[in-house]
Amino acid sequence: MNWTSLDSANQIDTIKQQTGYSLIFKHSTRCSISMMAKRRFEMDMDKLPADMPLYFLDLIKYRDLSSKIAEDFQVHHESPQMLLIKDGDCILDQSHGQISVEEAMEVLV
Repeated sequence: MNWTSLDSANQIDTIKQQTGYSLIFKHSTRCSISMMAKRRFEMDMDKLPADMPLYFLDLIKYRDLSSKIAEDFQVHHESPQMLLIKDGDCILDQSHGQISVEEAMEVLV
């Protein structure tokens, strides 16, 4: 499974309009906690459905997109943060040590 880099507001709009599941991982490249959460997530991400789009947001480069995500999906900005999106709505919002592929799998219907 590969990440798709989020680098435009249009991509976020597209995610909001998609049917099915998508996942957004927001990561600060300057934060060791964020690096650890990303590494742990990537170790288990092969358990996710192979056809699920996975989006990666570099918070340092695209802070404005993080704000748009928070507003569009009605979540508080966190870093690191994982959002599970279903049919344009955020159904799971995890941050820091709570980020878990296993828990994401439990809410997939």
